[in-house]
Amino acid sequence: MTTAASPRELAHPARDEIRLAGVLHALSDPVRLRVVSELAAADAELSCSYFDLPVTKSTSTHHFRVLRESGVIRQVYRGTAKMNGVRRDDLDALYPGLLDGVLTAAAAEAARHGTD
Repeated sequence: MTTAASPRELAHPARDEIRLAGVLHALSDPVRLRVVSELAAADAELSCSYFDLPVTKSTSTHHFRVLRESGVIRQVYRGTAKMNGVRRDDLDALYPGLLDGVLTAAAAEAARHGTD
């Protein structure tokens, strides 16, 4: 895994270090899938505080870390905010159609069950 140069720089896997099993694991949790769905829909970086998640702050931090360490999202500090964005280019290059397929399936499931 790529190491962080300073405490304000977060470690991210390089594209060739991203593994399908890790991506699927990260997307298998409903909270993490919700985060990725919202990030993908926004098509922009969003701060961690933007998300109203049904978990404690420490659990939320864990979910963001799993997404970052699996290569699904990139996190960067902008001032005091930790900004998050989907690593769509990397994921699409490695696993064409995977992210779109998972997000489409998640949206269809939410529509069937009346959830967001």
